[in-house]
Amino acid sequence: MNPPNLEMLLEFTKKIGVKFNDNDLLNQVFVHRSYLNENPGFKLDHNERLEFLGDAVLELVVTENLYRNLPNPEGELTNLRSALVRGQTLSDIASKLGMNDYLFLSRGEAKSEGKARQLILANAFEALIGGIYLDQGYDAAKKFIEENILGRLKSVIEQKTYLDPKSHLQELAQAEQSITPTYKVMEESGPDHAKKFIVGCFLFDQQIGEGSGSSKQTAESAAAADALSHWTK
Repeated sequence: MNPPNLEMLLEFTKKIGVKFNDNDLLNQVFVHRSYLNENPGFKLDHNERLEFLGDAVLELVVTENLYRNLPNPEGELTNLRSALVRGQTLSDIASKLGMNDYLFLSRGEAKSEGKARQLILANAFEALIGGIYLDQGYDAAKKFIEENILGRLKSVIEQKTYLDPKSHLQELAQAEQSITPTYKVMEESGPDHAKKFIVGCFLFDQQIGEGSGSSKQTAESAAAADALSHWTK
């Protein structure tokens, strides 16, 4: 995977509607730490400091927007914010913006897939916010966040994805069938330091979901998510 050239990166800025004054800053947004390990003479630093800054700007903009526009209590606002800024959400947006095509990665990381690549993309997206803030100021960063993240708020509220899977399933089950889901450990394996639990989720005596995890709580959440995936179809 060859690193992108400046012309490619400028095409990206046209796509997102932000014209950087500092092209080095734009480049740095996409530089993963692994790339510098293989290219120690590269003139720029990796993007982790920009990610740190972008994370703070993102949280402030989203928090302010929720505070000003929703009357919900603090706990619900916190859950809504978490749903909007979680890594999965950010990596999805980064993918849709095509950020994957502009990453500076080592040969090993260039082959990464799944959660590893999602984390890289989510971090690069936060670095992009940090870069926009430094190059264009707060208002430009706020506009970018409003266009790419806060536009998802309506669907988050409608689909209740701000609730954790167990809470969401319990709400649905109680509203539609007047029953609370129960969970049962179906299988437990592995040594104490590396346990694996398989948990079933039940309504009455009917199993409606199954999940696994390194703890009962994680497995129950996965089982609830599995049940929800069938429930909402």
